[in-house]
Amino acid sequence: MNSLFGTLGMVGLAVAMTALLLFGIKGGGKVKPLGWWPCLIGGMLAGSTYAAAGGVFKIVPDLVGAGLNAAQGIVPGVTMPAVALVIAIVIAFKKLTTKQVAIIGVIFWYAASGAGGVWGQVAEAITKLGTQVA
Repeated sequence: MNSLFGTLGMVGLAVAMTALLLFGIKGGGKVKPLGWWPCLIGGMLAGSTYAAAGGVFKIVPDLVGAGLNAAQGIVPGVTMPAVALVIAIVIAFKKLTTKQVAIIGVIFWYAASGAGGVWGQVAEAITKLGTQVA
């Protein structure tokens, strides 16, 4: 036996990440609520697991992708790296709740994965990590 729960699978990991963000952000139990960084990283990991899990979780990547495409339609010529950079600036400089950070983390992951360069490599690394954990 290599793990506590056996084979989790990508769908199981997506469900677990969703539960972690839903219940971990608000807290109230024996464990403290998730902080800013765990929410950001958790959101990015959730985004990667949603993309890999497919099925009902495909709704999230499709919705975010449509929103990013709409942003590119509003400002013709804007590239995905520019969108990712703007989202990173919002994350860094805007005062956000942990819930907002988690949601923007999901959106940022999709923008970063489509941006290429170092941003794309980080998104790929997160996807690989999610696959290895599952």
